[in-house]
Amino acid sequence: MIQQPKILVVDDDRILCDTLSDFLDSAGYNVTKANDGSAAIKSVEEHTPDLIITDILMPEKEGISTIVEIHKTNPEIKIIAMSGGGYFNRMDILKSANALGADATIEKPFDYDEFLELIRKILSPDQDFSNYSI
Repeated sequence: MIQQPKILVVDDDRILCDTLSDFLDSAGYNVTKANDGSAAIKSVEEHTPDLIITDILMPEKEGISTIVEIHKTNPEIKIIAMSGGGYFNRMDILKSANALGADATIEKPFDYDEFLELIRKILSPDQDFSNYSI
């Protein structure tokens, strides 16, 4: 039996986190979730995902420091950063995420079909991703 890729979804918006998790689960991925960066770090230690999809603006431990910490200890884990921007310019936030270790970025709200295609590409072993965004 082929093991499905493991994806960790990190977002403080519990409804979005649950929605993304359910969507990815129905697409055949093995999904875990966390509601902030601290919980994400613990989850990485326990489950070692193939891909992390993380929001940037979160309470407790925000996404940029989470990306930096995970990238230092687990550089093989692919990371997609996502942001709706809030009070900040989302493009600046996402550029910072790319510069600090995210393999790809996506702006919220996003098209789920494009999002799924991004995930398939980033998890493909023959794809070279560096600072990809949609």
